[in-house]
Amino acid sequence: MTALLAEFGAGYDFELDDYQLTACGHLIDGRGVLVAAPTGAGKTVVGEFAVHLALSQGRKCFYTTPIKALSNQKYHDLVDRYGSDAVGLLTGDSTINGEAPVVVMTTEVLRNMIYAGSSTLANLGFVVMDEVHYLADRFRGAVWEEVIISLAPSVQLVALSATVSNAEEFGDWLSEVRGGVEVVVTERRPVPLYQHVMVGRRLLELFAGEDVNPELIRMAKDEARNQRDDSRRPRGRSGNGRRATSYGSGRYGGAAAKQHLEASRHLVPRRDATVERLAAEGLLPAIFFIFSRQGCDVAVVQLAASGIRLTNAVERHQLVEIAERHVGSLSPSDLDALGYDRFLAAFTDGIAAHHAGLLPAFKEAVEEAFSAGLVKVVFATETLALGINMPARSVVLERLVKYNGETHADITAGEFTQLTGRAGRRGIDVEGHAVVCWQPGLDPRAVAALASRRTYPLRSSFQPTYNMAVNLVATVGRERARGLLEQSFAQFQSDRSVVGLARTISLAKDKARAQWTQATCDQGDAEAYFRLRSQISAAEAEAARLRRADRRSETIEVLQGLQVGDIIDIPGRRHRGWGVVISEGLGPDGPSPVVLTVDRQTKRLGVTDFPEPPVVASHMKVPKHFDPRSTAFRRNLSSALEAKLRREPPELAGRSAQADAESMARVGELREEMRRHPVHRCPDREEHARYAETALRLERDAEAAQRQVERRTNTIAVRFDRVCSVLESLGYLSPDGGDRVTEQGRMLSRLYSELDLVTAEAVRDGVFADLDPAQLAAVVSSLVFEARGDRRNPARLPDRRSEIAQQRLRTIWRQVCLTERDHRLPSHAEPEIGFAESIHAWVSGAELAEVMYESDLTAGDFVRWARQVADALGQLAEASGPGVLRTTCRSAITAIRRGVVEAAPLED
Repeated sequence: MTALLAEFGAGYDFELDDYQLTACGHLIDGRGVLVAAPTGAGKTVVGEFAVHLALSQGRKCFYTTPIKALSNQKYHDLVDRYGSDAVGLLTGDSTINGEAPVVVMTTEVLRNMIYAGSSTLANLGFVVMDEVHYLADRFRGAVWEEVIISLAPSVQLVALSATVSNAEEFGDWLSEVRGGVEVVVTERRPVPLYQHVMVGRRLLELFAGEDVNPELIRMAKDEARNQRDDSRRPRGRSGNGRRATSYGSGRYGGAAAKQHLEASRHLVPRRDATVERLAAEGLLPAIFFIFSRQGCDVAVVQLAASGIRLTNAVERHQLVEIAERHVGSLSPSDLDALGYDRFLAAFTDGIAAHHAGLLPAFKEAVEEAFSAGLVKVVFATETLALGINMPARSVVLERLVKYNGETHADITAGEFTQLTGRAGRRGIDVEGHAVVCWQPGLDPRAVAALASRRTYPLRSSFQPTYNMAVNLVATVGRERARGLLEQSFAQFQSDRSVVGLARTISLAKDKARAQWTQATCDQGDAEAYFRLRSQISAAEAEAARLRRADRRSETIEVLQGLQVGDIIDIPGRRHRGWGVVISEGLGPDGPSPVVLTVDRQTKRLGVTDFPEPPVVASHMKVPKHFDPRSTAFRRNLSSALEAKLRREPPELAGRSAQADAESMARVGELREEMRRHPVHRCPDREEHARYAETALRLERDAEAAQRQVERRTNTIAVRFDRVCSVLESLGYLSPDGGDRVTEQGRMLSRLYSELDLVTAEAVRDGVFADLDPAQLAAVVSSLVFEARGDRRNPARLPDRRSEIAQQRLRTIWRQVCLTERDHRLPSHAEPEIGFAESIHAWVSGAELAEVMYESDLTAGDFVRWARQVADALGQLAEASGPGVLRTTCRSAITAIRRGVVEAAPLED
């Protein structure tokens, strides 16, 4: 060990592990390093040695993290060790000593500095990329690859990752693009982890030696047998029409069956019983992972109501001090709106929740108290496992199923490893404990498989974006940018997978040929006949798709053009009626007018309400101050509508879109050709068809695999070319294929969001002009906000001017989508107005209690989205240049950053 490394190691209260010494040795030798190690294994030590090495060599070190909360934590850690003069912080929200020799920052900040050619990059010797496995994140992962590809060759890279099964592959790529990167992998946890299953009030070992605990297997078999026996019992209807269950058949009858069912339910442990057992075994503090924010909050309430108190008087006093320090900047009315008293009551009992919906000030108090050993039980969502350093003695998983955004799915081995990796605090615990709670249908062998597999593959999510393209072209030129993108990890992985796809194609074609042989017909060419049938099906499907698309497009166009007073036909389940438009509007799917029907009902209609475009039959006057809530107003206008319809009866002519004439004519020709074919008259035709359909399906599979091969051959570069084509067509890049970025392109280069191009087009079109700060915040929020689940109340915009701006914004989004379609690029999700009312009220000066009452959002969500809107407004201010829009953006930002938003600690 060198003297420098020995000096560094002396700063820790434990001896450095062999893998840490090996990785640090590579850095001393001037090489980069990828360190893949389990959660809690201490891989950040290698990153901290890079800081130490940079300071000793008189060079700079940037320490990057994926989220602001981690940056904030790492900043304080390094300040404690090296002093505030040597360490800075850059997160986009905060700048502290940005020219220091050591700067902690989010990865996005470093990416933006590289594109801007910042002078801060001078003398940069090391970049630490903590949690580098984030490059698999489908929304933000591209940033990591952008940085890795774009960093100067002289910079030594220190990549710190969770244990991944393809670390060597990732390391090979890093060596290819950076040169001289060593891979250091360890599976060893410094604190051993023991696996348990909580069954009822019993805490059982998952393993008995090398095998799964036989008692758990027996329990699972008994439960499955009871369920099978119960399913065999006849079920019928009782005399009152209700379903009756008979327990008289099967293995158990009557009372015995009920007892076995009850016993099965009793295997599922109660939360309070689990906490009591862990406390009795000395296994607190514990993190309970529950894959639902609401579930976490409910669990806190349940546990607090059970009477469990996990703290003594001294600890309660300390907890009150921590809580009050973190909420000291909040007003009494804000605390009341946030339910602070309820939070504090559970908190001082040693019980808390931790999730993205929690107010950041509360969450930070929980983190400090838990790290100090004062809070004993935290109910958390899985986001904690990816965030700050908050280990426990035990981790409890209540379920092994979570909602992944589309469906409820089993957690993966990688997720299990990440979650249970929190158990066991280095330097505090001699061992960690992972506990899985029994649930009906639990398979102990499956749990053992999860617990035994410590790795998961790292897959790139990299795709060129519009912002990335203009920045790269401006920085290095189009040709070199294309070459850089071809060096991405996504391209590296794609090229390696082509071999397997080629084999899939070959096998599918061989099987298809065998099926065509089976389909042979003595009446004629069966293959030609069945390919003709397939053509007809495809042509009919395409015609139907075009009809649907035409009807929707026409419906949107008609609804957008509606004016107050227009009389339109309203679809109904059994008949159609007439109504008069009393207000225009915008819903989550597009234009959404409100109409008054002849029977005095008001209805908000949207695109999905019209199977075919509505007919605008006539027009009538609607009072300027018409109030739809007033019975008298509705009665009078409805009577006027009826009188108008009697005087001028409108025609209820159908408006169904006719199929494209050419498409239908082609279908007719193909059908006639099919009927003339000799195989059409074969008595065994449908027998032949089964083989032919299988052959056609195999051919489609082969074609799909071939398209994957084509996409994966220079797939990233091809997408980059298409992105550049879009930018050329819209005037962001010079139209001659050269390297010139236009003035509009430079504006786009400052906009970092999923809807970057839509935002830039809106600036060019003047969508944001003439909006006041609150209206601007409301409209801009739709470019960053993502709704979670179903809303209790429909999303609305606060006023007419905001609605008009939002309609123009959606029109721009649709135009961008059409341009993307023309250039064979996927479109992005449309703007979402779910946060518009809340942020408008907040910028207008509303109190937190008022905003929370009207909103479906939690306090944490409100703060997070408010800060993201402020960040988007900051980008918009920089992109738009001097003028009224920049002034309005900055006024809106000032109005956002108050109260709970300003008091929030740095987060993602």
